[in-house]
Amino acid sequence: MSLYSPVGFLLSWTASVAVLLCLGRVFWQFLGIGVGAVWRGLGPWQTGRPDRRVPVVGADEPARLGYWWRQMWVDAASAAGYGMRVIWTALTDPWLERYAKNLFRGLPAQGGREFVVGKRILRAVFLAPGTALGALLGAALATVLLSTVLAVFALLLALVWLGCTAAVPVLRGVERGWMLARGVRVKCPYPGCYRPVPLPMYRCPNCRAEHRSLHPGRYGVLWHACACGHRLPTTRLAGRTKLTALCPHCEQYLPPSVGSTRVVHAPLIGGTSSGKTMLMAAMVEGLHACARRGELAVEYASAEDRRTANDLNQDLKSTGWARATTSTQPRAMMLTVTCGRRRRLLYLYDPMGETVSDAERVRAQQYLAHTHGVILVADVLADAKVRGRLGPDDARRAQDARPSSQGPWDTYQRLTGELAALTGRRSRLSVATVVTKRDVLDQLVSLPVPGARIDSWLEEIGLGGLVRALGHDFRAARYWAVSAHAATGTGPLESEQRRAAEPALWLLAASGLKTGASAGPGGGTGEHERRYTPA
Repeated sequence: MSLYSPVGFLLSWTASVAVLLCLGRVFWQFLGIGVGAVWRGLGPWQTGRPDRRVPVVGADEPARLGYWWRQMWVDAASAAGYGMRVIWTALTDPWLERYAKNLFRGLPAQGGREFVVGKRILRAVFLAPGTALGALLGAALATVLLSTVLAVFALLLALVWLGCTAAVPVLRGVERGWMLARGVRVKCPYPGCYRPVPLPMYRCPNCRAEHRSLHPGRYGVLWHACACGHRLPTTRLAGRTKLTALCPHCEQYLPPSVGSTRVVHAPLIGGTSSGKTMLMAAMVEGLHACARRGELAVEYASAEDRRTANDLNQDLKSTGWARATTSTQPRAMMLTVTCGRRRRLLYLYDPMGETVSDAERVRAQQYLAHTHGVILVADVLADAKVRGRLGPDDARRAQDARPSSQGPWDTYQRLTGELAALTGRRSRLSVATVVTKRDVLDQLVSLPVPGARIDSWLEEIGLGGLVRALGHDFRAARYWAVSAHAATGTGPLESEQRRAAEPALWLLAASGLKTGASAGPGGGTGEHERRYTPA
C-alpha cells in the first residue's frame, strides 16, 4: 500500500490541478464571453443610424416611444438571456462536447490521434474528469457572477425608470403651474373654432410631421424623437415655443408667442355701421403711436395680422371708410404688447354688426366665452331719443355720418343676457364704452359737446339707462369718445390715435400690463373738447 500511496497522491494531485486550471480558464473565458454578449445585445448596431429595436408608433403621434418607457427592459432582458445562453452554449460545445469527450477517449483536447498508451490513460482517467468538472464549476461561477452584475444593472435601470417616471409629472406640473401663475390660457383665434388649446400641435422642422403630444411622457422626458430621427424639445424652457404651433382642432397656425404669453380677449361689439372696424384700426395705430414714444412695444403676432392691418389702412387712406365686416365669425387681430418684462397677446375681434341683431346670433359667437373685457362701440346717432333732439341741419349731418341701424341700448340688451350665459362671469368683466364719430358729434349744435366725463354726457343726451346698466352689470365700466376718422387715413392726429388706444390699454391694465400710456382712474377720458372741422 505504501508503494502505491505516492503514485495515488500524485495522480490525485494531478487531477486536482487539472480541475483548478480548467476552472480558472473556463471561469474567465465564460465570464468574458458572457459580458461581451450582454454588451453586444444592449449596444446599437451602428452609431448614428436608427435603432430598429425602438418601435415607431402609429400616425397619430409620429414619434418613437421613449427608450426608458419599455424598450429598456426588453433589451436588458434579452441581452441578459443572450449572455446566459452564450455561457452554457460554450460549456456544451466545445468544452463538454469536444474537449472533455476527446479527453475521455484519451485523445488531445483539440482532437487528433494519440499512440502512446500512458498518455491516453492519463487523459482518460485524470484530465478528462478534471476538465469536465472544472468546466462545469467555471460555468456555474461565471453564471453566478454575471447574474450578480445583471442584478445590480437591473437595479440601476429601475432607478433610471423611476427617475424618468417621476420627472414626467414634475415637468408637466411645473409648466402647468407656470402657465396658471401667469394666467396663460391659449384659445384658438380662428372662426368656427375658438376652442381652448391646452397643448398646441407642433410641426417637425425636418419632415413637417405633426406632433399632438409634444410634452414629457412615454415618448420622451426632455425630447421626443420624431419618426425621421429629428429631436424635438418637450418643454417651453427647452425651446418648444420655437417650433411651428398649430391648433389641434382646426390645424391652423398659432402665433409664435402662444403658450408663453397671457392672452387678453377684447371683442368690439356694436351694430352695423357703428364704426367698429375703423375703431379697431384706430386702436392699432394708437398702440403703435404709444410704441413710438417708448411707452410700450407692439408687434403683430403673425404675418397675416400685419397684412390685414396694412390692407385696412390702405382702404382708409384711399376711401376714408373701412369695408363692412362680412364674416359672421371673425378671426382675431392679434398683437403682442410688451411693457418692461410683462407681455400680453391681445386678441381684437371685429364681428359684423348683424351678429348682435338677435340672441341666437350672439349665442353663436363662441369667442365671447373667453372674453376678458368688452369694447362696446356706441353710435349714439342711431338712438331714437338722440335723433329726436336734432334740428334739421344736425339731422342731415347725422344722416351723412351713416348711423347704425341699431342703437347702443338695443345692442347692449341683446348682448348682456347671452354674454352672461356664455361666460358665467359677466359681473367680473370690464366694459369699455367707446362713443364713435366724435368728429360729427362736435359739429352738432343740438347736442352738448362731449366733455371730459363721457358717462355724464351720455346721461345728459338721454342714455342714462345705458350708463346705469353698465355700472350695475359689469365689474368696471369706463367711457370714451373717439373720432376714428381723425386717428386714421391721411394725416392722422397722434393725440386722437393715443385716445383710441386707451380702451385697449385699460383692458390690458386689468390683466396686469400697466403702461405709462394707460388712462388714469375716473369715469371719462377726455382732456380735449375741441371741435373737429369737417373732412
